[in-house]
Amino acid sequence: MAGMQVYYATQFVLPLPEGHRFPMAKYQLLRDRLADELPQIELMQALPATDGELALAHSPAYIDAISTGTADARLMREIGFPWSPAMAERARRSVGATISACRAAFAQGIAANVAGGTHHAYADKGGGFCVFNDTAVASRLMQAEWGRSRRAPLKIAIIDLDVHQGNGTASIFRGDPTVFTLSMHGQKNFPFRKEASDLDVDLPDGCCDDEYLHALDSALDELERRFDPGLVIYLAGADPHEGDRLGRLKLTWDGLEARDRRVFDWAWQRRVPLAFAMAGGYGVRIEDTVQAQVNTFRVATQYFARWQNQAR
Repeated sequence: MAGMQVYYATQFVLPLPEGHRFPMAKYQLLRDRLADELPQIELMQALPATDGELALAHSPAYIDAISTGTADARLMREIGFPWSPAMAERARRSVGATISACRAAFAQGIAANVAGGTHHAYADKGGGFCVFNDTAVASRLMQAEWGRSRRAPLKIAIIDLDVHQGNGTASIFRGDPTVFTLSMHGQKNFPFRKEASDLDVDLPDGCCDDEYLHALDSALDELERRFDPGLVIYLAGADPHEGDRLGRLKLTWDGLEARDRRVFDWAWQRRVPLAFAMAGGYGVRIEDTVQAQVNTFRVATQYFARWQNQAR
């Protein structure tokens, strides 16, 4: 039986300054643990997104500025990374990983990107450690590929459970009836100027498991009332964990696992393919962020097995 396809670009490491607060090492640590602990997973190297693919969600001028290193200093400060060829290549491959995960999800039910979830990137600018918006590009491309052989458009639900609001994604899909953006996030956390998603769930600082899971149940119920997707893209941020230095919420390991199970089960019960990306995670201990992500993959493999058993 083929394994659950998981895409990575960990060989492209951003050369960050000493003391930079973005935990770049988490991607390789996660990839290594998946290889060691979850034999049901098939690790695949991500291909870079092309200019044409990126242009489905981003302006040509912005794509060119990132590709050539000609973006102005203000724009790069908003992203939070210094420009380098590796930075531009990694950004493309992070998008490519989500594209491949979406295609694999249609074939196998569930697939993933070890990175991705770059939901602060707008059509014409990045922000908050996000260069290109992998979810937006992949959504547009899946709709284009779907539309070649079908008359009805592909409807996509983006379930964004990173602790920070998906402002770039909300902006890109504003007014688009074929994409439903659900963002559940810290009310007082970054970004301080929110965009309107189709469904925003604001959470107070210190929100614990019970309150969080009740809010998620209500959000998924509302999603079902309002939308019937043919694909789910899930941003499984590790940053709602109580050990995250930027999250400000108080979810335990059990709370995060229950969160993941609710999303995977929601898609499974409706037999909707699901692709997921790891999004944010800034643990005081980087090992905690990686553990939260490994736990998400462990739950995913259980639902992947259900898809495979159904296909037999």
